[in-house]
Amino acid sequence: MDITPEAVVIPKETGHLEQGRYGPVFPRTPACHGFTIVAGVKPGRAAAIRDHGHALAKALEDDPYLLAPLKLHYLRWVLFDDDTRFMYQGIFDTDFDKYTEDAIALFSRAGVNTAFENLEGFPEDWRTNPEAFVRFVREHQCPSFVEYGEYPYVTADEIKKALRIKNALSEMLDQLQ
Repeated sequence: MDITPEAVVIPKETGHLEQGRYGPVFPRTPACHGFTIVAGVKPGRAAAIRDHGHALAKALEDDPYLLAPLKLHYLRWVLFDDDTRFMYQGIFDTDFDKYTEDAIALFSRAGVNTAFENLEGFPEDWRTNPEAFVRFVREHQCPSFVEYGEYPYVTADEIKKALRIKNALSEMLDQLQ
């Protein structure tokens, strides 16, 4: 299997895209699926967002597979403009509709709040109203216009499998020495 780096330009207009349960289904790119949102932070809530980051890191120490249902590659949270704005970037393997439904189910089942609750305009009923959650994300989404993948279209599970094979092969070769 030849793995050649690849970039894809994402269309600005979405009217021609297939419609999912929650709006246009953006094409899978070499970086898989994902979205970026930028939203205002409720006054005085930047510390709560940072605390939520610490709580999430601790929860992942306790259960490294907590977020596994989301099929994530990466998450990035950024507070900027003197902690008045928040940027969330997520890259994952599923489409937006499935990611959204899985995230709501995961956080509801785990009894975990979301950092988004500290953002202006985030719906209080997000756990029971996926449409409101999606509306918030779509209203604050900053779609990328090009995405690049050094190892295009490779899923997180495929990467983990390749790393397990690499580690097993290294261990075997070490034992032969």
